[in-house]
Parts: sequence; structure tokens; C-alpha cells
Amino acid sequence: MTGTAIVADAVVALHFAFVLFVVAGGLLAAWRPWLAALHLPAAAWGAWIELSGGICPLTPLENRLRAAAGEATYPGDFLGEYLFALLYPAGLTREVQLLLGALVVAINVAVYTWAWRRTRR
Repeated sequence: MTGTAIVADAVVALHFAFVLFVVAGGLLAAWRPWLAALHLPAAAWGAWIELSGGICPLTPLENRLRAAAGEATYPGDFLGEYLFALLYPAGLTREVQLLLGALVVAINVAVYTWAWRRTRR
């Protein structure tokens, strides 16, 4: 494995951690409120990428690194290649992408509402 391939794998790990933070970071913010300053922009970005049909810049970066290392790249986005393929092998449709974006928003609204109510008591 070349150094470039290792960096590409690190980008995948970073991307996965970011997606996890987007979805569940509100729970961390409930524990450490200062994390909300990091999480809310991340959650907004994640929801916007899904709802707009965009592709996170980490995906083309990973593909460029894989190509430079002589490895196969993939079409589409990170969710479709790594996460969504685990749950729904048929592929990522625009409708499901919209649903995922809405879920990001709904989960985070619920978590922040819970955290806000908890601190008000």
C-alpha cells in the first residue's frame, strides 16, 4: 500500500467520522454545550449536501488520491459507496437522498430540543 493510498483511507475515516458527527453530534453537544458551535454548522452542511444533491468535497479528494495511487475510484458520493451500500445495495436514489437529509435535520432538531429542555429544568 502506497502513502497516497494510506492518505485516501484516512480521508475515508475522516469522512465517516464527519458523517457520524453530523448525525449524532447533538448528543455530544448535550454533554458538552460548547460542541454545539462545531456541530450545528457541520449538521447544516451535511443536511445541505443531501438536500441539494451535492457531493461533499471529501469524495472527489478521496477519488483523486485513489487514482494517484493506481486504485479504483467510484462514481457518486461517499454515502452511496460506503454507508448506503451496506444498508441498501440497490443504490442511492434522489428520493432517498432527500429522506436522509430530512432525517439529519429531524434527528438534530429532536436532540437539541431535548437538550434545551433538559437544561431549562
